[in-house]
Amino acid sequence: MRPPLRRRSLRPSLAVLALTTALVAGCSVAVAGSPVAATDSVAVDPGFVRGTDGGLVDRLAATAVTDIGEYWRQAYPATFGKQWQELAGGYYSVDTTDRSAKPPPCAAQAMEVEGNAFYCASVDAIAWDRSALLPVLRDKYGDAAVVLVLAHEVGHAVHHRAGVGAEEQRKQPEQYPTILMEAMADCYAGTFVRWVSDGKAPHLRVTPDQLDAALRALITFRDPVGTSESDDAAHGNAFDRVSAFQDGYREGAALCGRMTVQNRQFTQRAFTDFVDRARGGNLPFKDMLDAVTPNLSAYFGELVTKAGRTWQAPLVRRGTVNGECSPGTQGPIAYCQDGSVSIDVDRATALHTEIGDYATGTLLATRYGLAALAALGRPVGEQRAGQQALCLAGAYTGSVLRPTESSFGLSPGDLDEAVQVLLGFDYAARDTGGHGLATGFERVGVFRTGTLQGTSACGVP
Repeated sequence: MRPPLRRRSLRPSLAVLALTTALVAGCSVAVAGSPVAATDSVAVDPGFVRGTDGGLVDRLAATAVTDIGEYWRQAYPATFGKQWQELAGGYYSVDTTDRSAKPPPCAAQAMEVEGNAFYCASVDAIAWDRSALLPVLRDKYGDAAVVLVLAHEVGHAVHHRAGVGAEEQRKQPEQYPTILMEAMADCYAGTFVRWVSDGKAPHLRVTPDQLDAALRALITFRDPVGTSESDDAAHGNAFDRVSAFQDGYREGAALCGRMTVQNRQFTQRAFTDFVDRARGGNLPFKDMLDAVTPNLSAYFGELVTKAGRTWQAPLVRRGTVNGECSPGTQGPIAYCQDGSVSIDVDRATALHTEIGDYATGTLLATRYGLAALAALGRPVGEQRAGQQALCLAGAYTGSVLRPTESSFGLSPGDLDEAVQVLLGFDYAARDTGGHGLATGFERVGVFRTGTLQGTSACGVP
């Protein structure tokens, strides 16, 4: 997060980051629910995969790509009016711990694949590291991680077949930047996961709450904080990657194929301030509160007064949230019946330290959203209020994406922190009675709606 302004990576696919970097970057918060699982997730013999050892990981990968292939055999003709072409170069499993292992296409040595999975356009093939990528991701996130990585890689094959490939990117780099190619692949992965969620896949199964594991795996591969969207190797921040996935999940493959730099809003950007870069985009907890509370009050005060109502800025109390503040548990930051906002400093600071300053900033914004709803005469003790407050927090976030000389704005990484806290906890969607939204997938979707579409999309004038 930025205080008020004063004057003054070769990654060919989703999994190109080194695994150690990716896992460090991932959210460490436990999420309720099991990962994406398949009723018969290891049903397919991986004999068609080159270099396979026939083990459990490759059986899961083989099952995943089999279902992904079946999906595109149906979806590609319906979307593009042409038959789906199977990958001419096939699939490669690589044991990167074996120095004598043969390298897959697009690699000179097997060890170059370590921690990676990628689509090799020159031979139309997909390769993965079965030793240091897929099993580690599977252990950390469940089957969802393996399925999503491979669905993303096949997504690259889809946009190449649809006429958006390396040649177009070479000739018109400004029209086909890497970040757009990655968004397309994320979007296509979302369409496949929706097909699985609808129960249409021959082998894989996924329930709505299990989408959280898929999204947590996806944001593991977000760009390092401060990467510009114009970087030649940019893949997107957590917000942009989840947005593309959710667009595909909700709208289908046709939308993915229509993505352009003109109609796609990317929120990722580089640091522009040395001090902000030095602290990783994070303010100390107290400084964050001092910076954001007057800004929140001004934003929501304008919303309320424009509706002809009176706004009274909430008194922010820094202590311990308890039963006297609200009839239900709202989390470390609560909107109280007396119109104040109460912060459990210890719990909020823990989130701030673990995830970043805009994790707590997001929660605070939702409580101001409840205060605005109360000022508008809306009920705040029912589930709809919690969702509206979350949407309003998104609208507020969208308003400060680009700071002015007189106000603070979001730093690179702040939206990632919002996504992480929404995936990890349901606090942000809770009303004063403690009712929330069950899945992070839903919470991120509501927040994203407000961020991109503003308060009118939240049902608030």
